[in-house]
Amino acid sequence: MELTPAAVEREYEWVRERESVVPLINGTRDRLADCFDVDVGHVTREAYREEVAAVFADGARAVNVAAYVALLRDLDVTGDYPGFVVDEVLGRELAAAIAGGQPYSLLAQATFHFADVTTHTEGVAGADDLDAALAAGFQTRLPGWEWTEGSSPFAVGRE
Repeated sequence: MELTPAAVEREYEWVRERESVVPLINGTRDRLADCFDVDVGHVTREAYREEVAAVFADGARAVNVAAYVALLRDLDVTGDYPGFVVDEVLGRELAAAIAGGQPYSLLAQATFHFADVTTHTEGVAGADDLDAALAAGFQTRLPGWEWTEGSSPFAVGRE
């Protein structure tokens, strides 16, 4: 695989146009809301596309996200199970790269596993991990969680 600016742009377009991600984000948010007895806002297609643009506008992040996406789009393993670990690792790291730094990257990794359990995409072994990772990473970045709205009560003020 060779990552060029053109290759990164192709992966950007593919992620931006991926129809399955927004329903996965909203389904994952609904299940998480039930688990934690909270209300979580749904994501629109437009909000998703804007956030994809924000992720890919950061060149250092974009090249890594594009690499994970390309690897998962092509990853297949005969019998699938022997490759279980590699697609999980790539999916988890993709979700974290999309989400950004701590604590969001850790939350995205945990959410990836939560989303992956119910995500079944036709195709190569990495396909469902790719969709689950996109859903986990972007749902973590996007607004809708009350605890991320406004200032944290744990922030120490400066004098």
